[in-house]
Amino acid sequence: MVQQNASKESGGFILFFLIGLVGALAVGWLLFPALLYSEKQQPIAFNHKAHVENAGMACEDCHSYRENGSFAGLPTTEQCAECHMDVTGGETPGEKEIDRFVTEYVQAGKQVDWLVYQYQPDNVYFSHIAHDGFACAECHPDVGNSEVPPSLYRNRITGYSKNTMKMWQCERCHAQLETSNGCQVCHK
Repeated sequence: MVQQNASKESGGFILFFLIGLVGALAVGWLLFPALLYSEKQQPIAFNHKAHVENAGMACEDCHSYRENGSFAGLPTTEQCAECHMDVTGGETPGEKEIDRFVTEYVQAGKQVDWLVYQYQPDNVYFSHIAHDGFACAECHPDVGNSEVPPSLYRNRITGYSKNTMKMWQCERCHAQLETSNGCQVCHK
């Protein structure tokens, strides 16, 4: 009789443990990320794939370097307007998006507030020109093949994107290539 009660008690404990474990996993995998990251969309549904495949553009055509090799940022409205100065009047989703860009930004003389997927902390100096032999998608999300820009997930606490390159990723690549991992290489 005592042995049956002990068996029932341990069975009840295991059931509560499993319920608690499943609950903790659900909170950790589903609820916590949803609370930690806010989801944002680019102001214009820019079709990278169409610009690469149809217009033959390269990443550097819009994402250039400064003289010191650092990233110069994102294209200005004036740069985009070199090709998209006038509304198309078209009916396809792409043409409608171009028309929205022209009316809301080009004609209004307003810059597009593009979202940066991999904004680095201020204490990090990353020279793109030093990494010029690598394909962009080796470090960045492969947006060059996207028809619709991916969502940006911004950490509500740090303000950085979920896709911001992590220090361990830089260190691993430097180690594999037998390049210096000294602090002064990336931190100025």
